[in-house]
Amino acid sequence: MIISMSATATEAETNHVIDRVRELGYQAHVTRGVERTIVAAVGAGHREELAALGAAPGVEQIVAIAHPFKLVSMQVKQKRTVVDVGGVPVGGEECVLMAGPCSVESREQLMTVAHAIRDAGASMLRGGAYKPRTSPYEFQGLGIEALKLLREASDATGLPVVTEVMSTEDVDVVSEYADMLQVGARNMQNFSLLRRLAKCERPILLKRSPSATVKDWLLAAEYILAGGNSEVVLCERGIRSYDPDMRNTFDLSALALARQLSHLPVVADPSHGTGRRDLVPIMARAAVAVGADGVIVEVHPCPEKALSDGPQSLTIPEFAALVQLLGQPLRKHLRQQPKAATA
Repeated sequence: MIISMSATATEAETNHVIDRVRELGYQAHVTRGVERTIVAAVGAGHREELAALGAAPGVEQIVAIAHPFKLVSMQVKQKRTVVDVGGVPVGGEECVLMAGPCSVESREQLMTVAHAIRDAGASMLRGGAYKPRTSPYEFQGLGIEALKLLREASDATGLPVVTEVMSTEDVDVVSEYADMLQVGARNMQNFSLLRRLAKCERPILLKRSPSATVKDWLLAAEYILAGGNSEVVLCERGIRSYDPDMRNTFDLSALALARQLSHLPVVADPSHGTGRRDLVPIMARAAVAVGADGVIVEVHPCPEKALSDGPQSLTIPEFAALVQLLGQPLRKHLRQQPKAATA
């Protein structure tokens, strides 16, 4: 339930409500705004006793949270969350561009891409150190060596790093080198990993599973917020379909809906969403049009030689052209706040 304190509520009255919520076995998540304070009571049981707080001094109203995801809901926090990633705000006025190779293959490859995307206008560097692959015989990533190279590239360019973490055992070491930890699509419902990341002092990029509903996706984010980490960015990367000409179906409607239902930032991954470099620019533009807070794309100096995801990787000139396509005037014109969901 959402307990809205009145504009004139005192600190003592607010603290009384928080204490009572906790006595009833609920978590009390407090949002202090300019005009009023909101206390979100998250848990189960004792609903009648919780509802009785409506009579407590300083309480303006109590409203039931309509969705199973509580803390990520716009009901709990109507002001959109801005996640700071190494000094780059994700979810603010600007659409953030994250770019880099699918896999870190060598120092030369990574440094070439990092400097080029920085000069073209990227805000963050992405790159895979640990690569989950469908086949055990395909390139699996350079591991710790790649993490060190990503840190070196970040130091050289000033671009914060986002890279995937695959297991609970890797969280500490990835956190040491990366500014943001990515949960890949295969791990969206790896609840042990989500609980561990809830205790991690790094922002999290949570990709949607190829078979997940928007509700599933937001509930996965709820695990992280409920555990104590509110720095979560959602990422739409396409869902599984029957069309053999594309890797996935890039679900723009889900991106728009997630921004209506949740206060968390939502970014788009048209590289995985389509699997085709020729479709990446136009789908990136479409994602910005429906409100994406950022775009994450794969870039390689020579895609035909890439050890992973070459067909969906942009060349460096193609990335520079994408930056021009998603220029500042276009972002201001297209990105509008969606209306709140009514159902």
